[in-house]
Amino acid sequence: MESKATITAIGAYVPERRMTNHDLEQLVDTSDEWIVRRTGMKERRIAGPEEFSSDLACGAVRNLVYRYESDLTDVDLVIVSTTTPDYGFPSVSARVQAAFQLKHAGVIDLSSACSGFEYALHVANGLVTSGLNKKVLVVAAETMSKVTDYTDRTTCILLGDGAGAALVEHTDERGNFLGSYMGADGSLGKALYRTGLSSTMDGEKLIDTGKMIQNGREVFKWAVKTVTAGIPALLENSGLQISDIDWFIPHSANLRLIEAIFERLAIPMDKVLYSLEYYGNTSSASIALAISEAVKTGKIKKNDRLLLYGFGGGLCHCGQIIEWSI
Repeated sequence: MESKATITAIGAYVPERRMTNHDLEQLVDTSDEWIVRRTGMKERRIAGPEEFSSDLACGAVRNLVYRYESDLTDVDLVIVSTTTPDYGFPSVSARVQAAFQLKHAGVIDLSSACSGFEYALHVANGLVTSGLNKKVLVVAAETMSKVTDYTDRTTCILLGDGAGAALVEHTDERGNFLGSYMGADGSLGKALYRTGLSSTMDGEKLIDTGKMIQNGREVFKWAVKTVTAGIPALLENSGLQISDIDWFIPHSANLRLIEAIFERLAIPMDKVLYSLEYYGNTSSASIALAISEAVKTGKIKKNDRLLLYGFGGGLCHCGQIIEWSI
């Protein structure tokens, strides 16, 4: 079905506090040189003690409104992607709806970990294209620092906090969503998890710290295999080739992982955008942050074709190809 949805605005927000690699040297046995060499990260932003995912989400929406002078009064649905909600309920999307007094909007929180922003865009495109909604506010907001174990040196060096927002509206012309591809392997859920009501999975006891637990080697292998197969499938679904894409924007998990993926696909790194150098791994917010920054600096231009690919906890993945229209 031809898309009838288009992205009309983008925004982003990160907390003020910076956590550098030198700060992490004071917490765990690591070094700036080791972190940069292994991950490509130099610093990440950290939410304050009384700053939560809904605060970051609202910051991203305010930035969107400021940059594009967007009118939100007729938004009819808010979708928030997050794995770190302020509460079990009310949802983060309900908090956003209240903050901006979106009186005619329904609310949905969506949890697909690091691929959440792409899943949320997919849902928004489907709802708008079908005619069920006209104007959807999509937000990805994460406070990963609140679920990070700062005694685990393999994980704590990666994670940061941030949020991105996009406005998806109906258009009578062809929309700018050109194709999608998604999938999951729930059997690998134990490779990346955070316990909740249950502390067992498939009959086995999980490490129950309330913090994120990751088998980095297993996730790395799965991501390389999955994304190197998923990008060609996404292109085929869209009737496009690698040469038709102006920018590839993967989840900013780790620079070495991104390099491994695009080396196998023979795609040069100068066509790849990421947000990890100064923001770290912000889970579902990472791709939105990368797009926002590239639009602001003029890298992404109107009519550029963007291939987004999120992957992470679940384990699940989702890719989108979008023709940038603003």
